[in-house]
Amino acid sequence: MKKLILAVSVLAAVSSCKKETSKPTENKAEVSSEAPKTNNKIVTLNGGITEIVSALGHDSEIVATDVTSTYPESLKATAKDLGHVRSMTIEPIMAVSPTLILASDKDINPDLVGKIKASGIKTELFKQEFTVGGTKKLIADVAKAIGNTDYQKLNDKIDADLKQVQPIAKKPKVLFIYARGNMMMVSGKNTPMAALINLAGGENAINDFEDFKPLTPEAVVKANPDVLFFFTSGLQGSGGNEGALKMPGVSQTNAGKNKKIIAMDGGLVSGFGPRLGEAAVALNKLLVENTK
Repeated sequence: MKKLILAVSVLAAVSSCKKETSKPTENKAEVSSEAPKTNNKIVTLNGGITEIVSALGHDSEIVATDVTSTYPESLKATAKDLGHVRSMTIEPIMAVSPTLILASDKDINPDLVGKIKASGIKTELFKQEFTVGGTKKLIADVAKAIGNTDYQKLNDKIDADLKQVQPIAKKPKVLFIYARGNMMMVSGKNTPMAALINLAGGENAINDFEDFKPLTPEAVVKANPDVLFFFTSGLQGSGGNEGALKMPGVSQTNAGKNKKIIAMDGGLVSGFGPRLGEAAVALNKLLVENTK
């Protein structure tokens, strides 16, 4: 469990460490409809959950979010940023006078859960599974919590997007590297990044351990990935492609020798919300381009 919490915490931190400019189309309007009128004042403490609430047309009800909620960007101007959920305290939450708090059961720290429950504020803690089915269930659960049953369109869009994923004859081995400052970690099996890589037609390069572990030269050489995969902010912070090529062990891999390095927006690829299909398609395109 601790490993899983670490993995989720890492992804949250990764996607939140820098408010990456989310260039992928802000097409939530395409799947939004007139939401039923409510008087909710919602605090969302998970990027994927925030996206779901927004895509269902309840943007105006979100009064505060956690730092992983980077999409849609319009929320920056309308919702208070409460920081990272793992270190969040009850005081800034109470300050926005919420009527509903939505969070993932894996993200939020137990002390904060206890204090929120003691406050009497209606709270929903959702189980987030990093699969297509799990994402659809999360969408349904969040929709129910906010009193909007018109969510099927979001799940349909995920399916429609995933149909655009092109098959890749020889699946490239993809190594996701989380880089932030001096900390570098790689994703093993049963991680959100491994799940997305598989959806995009690739193969996670490391399958002999679960969750995230610190990057070591031995692990990188053993994995011998065809492609290195970063969050955009992580790659930029590591000195770009040249910096990545200098990471321990990379020069001995196929990815290093062929300089196959890709990067995507952290919020898009780690959210596992309504844009899951969009993220898979975008990654698939990069993998196709880098396996020619």
